[in-house]
Amino acid sequence: MPDVPEPLPRSAAASGPYRIALVCLGNICRSPMAHVVLESKLREAGLAGTVEVASSGTGDWHVGRPMDTRAAAALTGGGYDGSAHRARQFDATWLDHDLVLVMDEANLADVRALGGSADRVRLFREFDPVDPGSDVPDPYYGGEDGFREVLTMVERTSAALVAALRAARVGSGS
Repeated sequence: MPDVPEPLPRSAAASGPYRIALVCLGNICRSPMAHVVLESKLREAGLAGTVEVASSGTGDWHVGRPMDTRAAAALTGGGYDGSAHRARQFDATWLDHDLVLVMDEANLADVRALGGSADRVRLFREFDPVDPGSDVPDPYYGGEDGFREVLTMVERTSAALVAALRAARVGSGS
């Protein structure tokens, strides 16, 4: 596994659980898939009560809608349940999360333009042990294979992120 980005930042206003925001364009494919998978990995690691996850999109086209049916199907096929998801839009108030992980360079530019700092606003795949720092490709205009590929990336990156959280002793009271 590559070196994980260190240190994991903590918002100056933070108290309570460590908060992670996941961001893509419309909040119907990549970020909700990552949200569901990361929450599952956190539960498995016993960190569900100490790390909170939320997701949103930089655009407003899908606010209030469920995730794309192909994203939901990929999650279901992987043993996850994304049925509770409803799309939300990212705005500057989301910058109070401890860590904001975006799915691609365009999302990164959009979020940083709102005032997000480089130490707290990062690419999700900085934690990917296979291809760190790459974009999570947007599967929206493709077929089901693209959604399965995104799920594979999200699963391994989420597992590595949980390992980084454990190594940083997030949730250990230290």
